[in-house]
Amino acid sequence: MKYDIAKALAKSSSRDGPALLFRDTGTAFPLVAGLYGNRKRALIGFEATEATIHKRVLDGIQNPVGPIDFQGSPPCQDVVLQGDDIDLTKLPVPIYSPKDGGPYITAAIIVSENPETGVPDIGNYRLQVQGPKQMGVFSASNHRFGKNIAKAQELGVTLHGAAIIGVDPMTMFSCQVQSGDASNDWYVAGGLRGAPVELAKAIGSDLKIPAWAEFVIEFTVNTDKLEVEGPLGEYTGYYTPASLKPTATVTAITHRKDGIFQGLLTGKPITENHVLKQIPFETSVLQQLQAQFPSISDISINSSGGVQVYIVLAMTPRYEGEAKQAILATMACNLHPKWVIVVEPDIDIRNSAEVEWAMSFRVKPRTDVFVVDGTATAPLDPYTDGPLSSAVGIDATRPFGGDFPDVSEVPGWREFDLPEIESR
Repeated sequence: MKYDIAKALAKSSSRDGPALLFRDTGTAFPLVAGLYGNRKRALIGFEATEATIHKRVLDGIQNPVGPIDFQGSPPCQDVVLQGDDIDLTKLPVPIYSPKDGGPYITAAIIVSENPETGVPDIGNYRLQVQGPKQMGVFSASNHRFGKNIAKAQELGVTLHGAAIIGVDPMTMFSCQVQSGDASNDWYVAGGLRGAPVELAKAIGSDLKIPAWAEFVIEFTVNTDKLEVEGPLGEYTGYYTPASLKPTATVTAITHRKDGIFQGLLTGKPITENHVLKQIPFETSVLQQLQAQFPSISDISINSSGGVQVYIVLAMTPRYEGEAKQAILATMACNLHPKWVIVVEPDIDIRNSAEVEWAMSFRVKPRTDVFVVDGTATAPLDPYTDGPLSSAVGIDATRPFGGDFPDVSEVPGWREFDLPEIESR
């Protein structure tokens, strides 16, 4: 049935279930999806635990490893399709939600370069299949792919791109690391991998692409040819409306001999889309904040907020008012959150019940809750006042330097051995 792939992925995601391989796709290729379906699998990919994950990612970011050229014929070009052989409709691209404007490639890494500086960008952006050789393109104007499109239009040059499907987990996660426009993302990917990414030259341009990818869709962006793109059930859990957007003309499709295509469910949290973003987003923002507030020990950018608008910080304030200063700094980060909550490290920031407990009994709303107006809007937020929004800060730490009742909790229960419960 039309939405069986989406239904299967949604059910598996809701139960922290396994990744799924679909062999009967109506095409010559199988489809794998749900690889990043829950945080537990993400931690396995990083070979880390909750206690070590931020250090693991930070070490990778701070120790970049440059790419190397692949020697010989790259596996991603075992099969090369050009000209009349190009047909996107022969790929297993699902329709995920009933009101989606068409099939969407959601698991691709888009490779492009700044047409002025040549600095490469790799990011996870959506592509709508609009015909055998045409895709609809969308990238927010503040994202690097969107900036590259705008710069190419300004310079009057053609922007080449490549959609990469099927790479190793660390390369996939590196796309979500929040870095500056001047950064070469292949170095970030190499740092997370602890080894260089092997790159090969694309068929129809000078772009460098991962040699071991399963599929590569090469294209040019047409800013002078606009078509209706959308709707799509996005990370907010709501459909983004259809609108005129640039198109992309496919110039080549290459793939491994027995290539496996990849899908990725988007929509109402929690989906694979949110899990993929969460750890890189958390570490990137934590790194920025700790430079100013070393008293911040951890961060949770909740999936329920689309890994965008709802942030919880754990910190031990060094002085009165530091929690509020940390909240304001968080509101200024490039995720543009509308909810920022600060708790102390005794609160499990990934347990909503504990955060709500701190908000219930460690907050005086009159003094500890404040609204900042005129803040930037998170991309695709369906309920804002245009380009600007507002944000709420909540200081749920205990009064600095003041007396507060002791917590009433049974000591040692977490380490207590109770086989009757643990064996279930």
